[in-house]
Amino acid sequence: MTPPPVPPSAAGQQPLTRRAAVARGTAATLAAVRALAPGVFVGCSLGVPARQSEVTLGLLHSQTGPLAISATSLRDIELHALEQINAAGGILGRRIVARAPNPRSRPELFVKRTRQLLEEGVVAVFGCWTSLSRKTVLPIVEEAKKLLFYSVQYEGNESSPYCVYGGTLPNQQILPSLDWLLGKEGGERKRVFLVGSDYVFPRTANFIVKKYLKTKPGATVVGQAYVPLGDRDFSAVVNKIQASDADCVLNTVNGDSNLGLFAALAEAKIDPAKVPVLSTSIAEDELRGLLPAQVKGHLAAACYFQSLDTPANREWVQGFRDAFGFDRVTGDPMEPDWCLLHLWKMAVEKAGSFETEAVRQAFRDGLEFAGPGGMVRLDPKTQHTTKRFLIGRIRADRQFDIVHQSAGPIDPDPYPQVAFPGWSVDWTKGGVTRGAEVDIHGEV
Repeated sequence: MTPPPVPPSAAGQQPLTRRAAVARGTAATLAAVRALAPGVFVGCSLGVPARQSEVTLGLLHSQTGPLAISATSLRDIELHALEQINAAGGILGRRIVARAPNPRSRPELFVKRTRQLLEEGVVAVFGCWTSLSRKTVLPIVEEAKKLLFYSVQYEGNESSPYCVYGGTLPNQQILPSLDWLLGKEGGERKRVFLVGSDYVFPRTANFIVKKYLKTKPGATVVGQAYVPLGDRDFSAVVNKIQASDADCVLNTVNGDSNLGLFAALAEAKIDPAKVPVLSTSIAEDELRGLLPAQVKGHLAAACYFQSLDTPANREWVQGFRDAFGFDRVTGDPMEPDWCLLHLWKMAVEKAGSFETEAVRQAFRDGLEFAGPGGMVRLDPKTQHTTKRFLIGRIRADRQFDIVHQSAGPIDPDPYPQVAFPGWSVDWTKGGVTRGAEVDIHGEV
């Protein structure tokens, strides 16, 4: 059956459907799919007035550049969720229309695109991948008193009344990873090499790691290296790892730079049985671009893996593949992103309003949502979510065998006392309590 024609927008463009996400790139392909299912998604056609029965939501994810390998799937899972929500009647009887301009992995474009979305009248923004992009966007949404929903694991040491954080914090991911590596289950590995992309998340995370390892007898950081985002030459870094006599590597590299890191590790014949690399920003999406021989046996820490064997997860994975293609995969932070969008929906419905302050007030009750990976709770004090902790070992099929999981969800702590003594946050009582100033860059 031929779908009905889609009228051009006021900007001279046509609405994109979720099918546009399958194209992943070229303008020609995008143009070809815009008529498939009108009204689910409008791409970069900013300035189009929404009908009274519609509410506009901003999606801010890089579809090109070094972060596209990871970030594109966040846009896709949000479109998938919105299609289901709209099919069930929308939110408060109103259909949710998405605007998703492409910031192209460039910080200055995150600023520009955010301002465009706010001028468009979006009620909230879901987006950003790196902490650098989040930190460029936060002042803009704070000034506009709109909410930013951020689903990627990050370094903590931050709390904003206008940001809802759905990704894992160091106390929910990195510190439990170190405990596992240092323990019998992880091989009692105490000589840790730190490798990361050169920006705020890896440097702050590694500051916390160093503070934490000082409390663990015999544990030490034997070396560290930082590489610019997008860089794929890791030969010098791997030489440093070999020279350090490390017995494990904590990897905070982001985006497609991981392709270069694991290629260099394989070239140097680094044996994951002897020197495992435990990654914080590797998921099933990134593994699709890597040869199985390069990654098999290495580890990742996350709050979700596609291989989680539950009926709810199998149904979710199948639904995403039915929508976007059998070759697509799910992973962390796609699952937290799905949960965040539904927690926002719950808050709007509880508030009876899309207005920011009403939605924030609805957070006060500690909303819970049963996601594909299990129950998630939004902590009203921190506006972060509880998280399960999982460690997965990479298989030959580029999926994960889950080798460890926490006994239950871990509460969020944006300011772990080992690194930020005296700091805490409680938005139900006014905000951040400040401790002593901490010189992060002086130690990393």
